[in-house]
Amino acid sequence: MAPEELAALAEPERTIAVGADHGGFALKERVKKLLEEMGWRVEDVGVYEEKTADYPDIAHEAALRVAEGKAALAVIVDGAGIGSAMAANKVPGIRAALCYDRASARNSR
Repeated sequence: MAPEELAALAEPERTIAVGADHGGFALKERVKKLLEEMGWRVEDVGVYEEKTADYPDIAHEAALRVAEGKAALAVIVDGAGIGSAMAANKVPGIRAALCYDRASARNSR
């Protein structure tokens, strides 16, 4: 989704869970800042530094936040993306997709 599309969805009480493995840490930090500027409450589920981490654990935690109603959406960043989507999809009620551009993000909704 384009930033203006996300901004249209943003409500101050809405929360997005964000997470990344060590390879996606820098991008996750930029995404967090952008989302916060757009009025979203961001809940960071890790990693918190560029140390080796297991992406399935991060993806699972982000997906749980959505499944439990603690977050409206989740964004997970890792090296390839497919592994995180697979891990998130193991959480009941979650439908995660690998998004690599605006069209894939829009179509995954």
